[in-house]
Amino acid sequence: MRISTMAQQATRTLRIGMVPADGIGREVLPAAQRVMTAAPGIPPLEFVHLDAGFEYFQQHGTSLPQATIETLKGSCDGAMFGSVSSPSHKVEGYTSPIVRLRKELNLYANIRPVTGPVLPGSIYTKPVDMVTIRENTECLYVKQESLEDGPDGKVARAVRLITEKASTRIGRKALEIARARAALRNETGSTTPTKVTICHKSNVLSVTDGLFRTSVRSVYDADKPENGGEGRYARVGLDEQLVDSMVYRMFREPEVFDVIVAPNLYGDIISDGAAALAGSLGLVSSVNASDDFFMGEPVHGSAPDIAGQDKANPIASIRSAALMLEYMGFSEPALAIYKAVDEVLMDGKTLTPDLPGGTATTSQVVDAVLNAL
Repeated sequence: MRISTMAQQATRTLRIGMVPADGIGREVLPAAQRVMTAAPGIPPLEFVHLDAGFEYFQQHGTSLPQATIETLKGSCDGAMFGSVSSPSHKVEGYTSPIVRLRKELNLYANIRPVTGPVLPGSIYTKPVDMVTIRENTECLYVKQESLEDGPDGKVARAVRLITEKASTRIGRKALEIARARAALRNETGSTTPTKVTICHKSNVLSVTDGLFRTSVRSVYDADKPENGGEGRYARVGLDEQLVDSMVYRMFREPEVFDVIVAPNLYGDIISDGAAALAGSLGLVSSVNASDDFFMGEPVHGSAPDIAGQDKANPIASIRSAALMLEYMGFSEPALAIYKAVDEVLMDGKTLTPDLPGGTATTSQVVDAVLNAL
């Protein structure tokens, strides 16, 4: 889905904010930068280093300096985020910089495709082409938690926020992405059906998940001509799946899914799980999207056990950069990057250790992608 007119201004220099943050983020973002710069058809690029992360918090008392937010809002055309080492226990004063950035920049959609060639050793041997559209601002990620003493010990509570506004907005985003996929399939003669699957648990959480489900459905139903709509989604089907059974089906028969739309927590879990279908978290890209700003983000974490060893898989970051460029409207360089990455993966000679038989370094994989470009 190409929803920006920025490509029409390709003669000017694009300013890309680079937020490496923690761990291997400091290795994979420079890799993506090298590939973006070399992509054919790309306009002049200027990269701006910006601070954030848990390590920055340990040194300065904040995980996301205001200067980073203001630079991204005021002078950047797009951004890339590396990875963050958020601790699994409570650290007083610390909040995740990526969660806050999504809210500060109104990046309400996290778009995570899983596609590409089947690699040796993958748990699934058929091509997978699915994309998860995750609502990025609500659910349990509002982080309104409390801990108090009760008669039988500690009692922890968390607020889960689901609103009609955010659910309708993410439903419309998912349907528009599906509409674009249907149009592309029609152009190429593909007979693959296009559909959106609503992922929820409204049989138990009838109020919160119920509101999410009905809000997404209302966008689809309102578009039908018999309801006075424009029929924009006439080529798109709509179904739904309970989140627990969806996890089961996703691993058993992922080919039944196309575009999945989910609340924040479910979307996080199922899109990470879907990475196993691709072969590694190191291969899976995402883009955080508003209606006019896009920030690429590899799905993997900060991997402190291999940080600084030139072992990290740069493919997820490179694909995320291509995804960011695609949504900014630069489809030619994005497509060239996708094809170069697929060529390297299919060749199988230059893979990092997270992939079966892989022994290559981060640098060697980047060089292989550049050669393919």
